[in-house]
Amino acid sequence: MTEPQTLPPRGSPIAARKADHIDLCATGDVGFKAKTTLFEGVELVHDALPELVLDDVDTSVELLGKKLRAPLVIAAMTGGTERARGINRELARIAEERGYGFGLGSQRAILKGEPRETYVVRDVAPTTLVLGNIGGVQAKSLETAALAELVEAVGADALCVHLNPAQEIVQPGGDRDFSGVLGAFERLVAELPVPVVAKETGCGIGPRAAKKLAKAGVRHVDVSGAGGTSWVAVETARAVGQERSLGVLLRDWGVPTAASVLITREARPRFKTIIATGGVSSGVDVAKAITLGAHAAGIARPVLQALVSGGRDGALAFLDKVEAELRAVMLLVGARDVRALRRVTAMLSPDLERWAALASGSRKK
Repeated sequence: MTEPQTLPPRGSPIAARKADHIDLCATGDVGFKAKTTLFEGVELVHDALPELVLDDVDTSVELLGKKLRAPLVIAAMTGGTERARGINRELARIAEERGYGFGLGSQRAILKGEPRETYVVRDVAPTTLVLGNIGGVQAKSLETAALAELVEAVGADALCVHLNPAQEIVQPGGDRDFSGVLGAFERLVAELPVPVVAKETGCGIGPRAAKKLAKAGVRHVDVSGAGGTSWVAVETARAVGQERSLGVLLRDWGVPTAASVLITREARPRFKTIIATGGVSSGVDVAKAITLGAHAAGIARPVLQALVSGGRDGALAFLDKVEAELRAVMLLVGARDVRALRRVTAMLSPDLERWAALASGSRKK
């Protein structure tokens, strides 16, 4: 097994962690090793007579009450440092120009006294769908009013409450008590004035979690499945001793993104919004995710890498490519719009068929 890289400690604890996260996600070896998203197990059926004009293909969607030009969210990554501020503002500006959604990184740093300005993007993205972000462990310990203030501070349209137990148990000084988070969801769904999105962080939402979230009244999820960035690997690079050994063992832990979309699609009561994040790196992946049941897809590390390596022009070129690929696939399966794409039948590999059977079985229990 490849030994993960190690970063030396630097700066104040939370600011140093956020800075390390940016460096590792931009240039580090922090992807899954053997496990994939399983999007390669989705075969879309070619239509040689689509009866469509490519320029007429409509990629627009409505997501969490806002119209997007394409079913894309530049997904949650960072905040809490000056460098993060620059990244957030540049990517939010791009999201505004391109008509995408935009997700902030965990706002926990604000609670620790770091400047909230590193998360403020409304002045450069006045009409963008902006997703706030806080950890489930923090959400359970904060009053609803305090969380509403975090939402208001960044002008968020919804609040992602992220679930990351695998990351935390490897993280030096991370959380260890994950009890009571489900109750926090029940409270926030009832009391918070904006939609609440249950968001994993690279390990996916499996059948048990999907069932519990649906029963708690959650109607919006971001599966953030396995196969892209391994946040266990990110934290392993920062860990020592037993936590590091545990991180090496758990690097590939999680439910693949494609499988997690299938699982959440089968939840009852039905989720109103499913965002497929986790290893999405092309327009083909976006199309496959939507065919499986997602309403939109989130892309995180590939956009960050394009921005870091090529600046604004690099990020725009990458996103141009994703949109062109999505539009091409929609034409080739005969889908005039995203609603039609969701009705396209896909062939599934044996591995995904087994996940689909598990998803269907969990619905019956």
